[in-house]
Amino acid sequence: MIRLETKLTGVFLLEPVVHGDHRGYFMESYTRSKLERLGLTYDFVQDNESLSAQAGVIRGLHYQLSAKAQTKLVRVLAGAVYDVIVDIRRGSPTFGQWVGVVLSEHNKRQVLVPKGFAHGICTLAPDTRLLYKVDEYYSPEHDRGIVWNDPDLGIDWPVTVPVLSAKDEAQPRLRDAEIDFLYDGEGHS
Repeated sequence: MIRLETKLTGVFLLEPVVHGDHRGYFMESYTRSKLERLGLTYDFVQDNESLSAQAGVIRGLHYQLSAKAQTKLVRVLAGAVYDVIVDIRRGSPTFGQWVGVVLSEHNKRQVLVPKGFAHGICTLAPDTRLLYKVDEYYSPEHDRGIVWNDPDLGIDWPVTVPVLSAKDEAQPRLRDAEIDFLYDGEGHS
């Protein structure tokens, strides 16, 4: 597995080694010891899977408050997404900045989204299936979000009229969102 840096400290792209031949391919999508050798030591406790039937579905931008914050390891099983991560750690030199990456069944890349970042996806293909590991259980009372089209963020989504849930349509802007992450000066929250 190869770890690729992004412009946001702590957010990494991971590329697995894929062994392919005329039959298809084999890869290790998660091996704790290999991630530990890359400096990524997380105790994942839950797997989540989502299916978006249409292209143009946006899910996010989601996070849980710090008491139940989640680190996510995200990958696409079928289809493709434009994956967006936003720094929401107050005091961070990159607060409010975002990075977007394409994850697909073809490139097999994964993205590591640490605590202190909001996360969202836009499907690029119909019947897109996403799988992500988290290191904290889902907590409805800590669940929060930021509206997908916050003009202060200026995210360059690949869709202008997305398919949204009622919850995601009603999320606040970053400036009005409940955020309790503080940057510690070392890239952690």
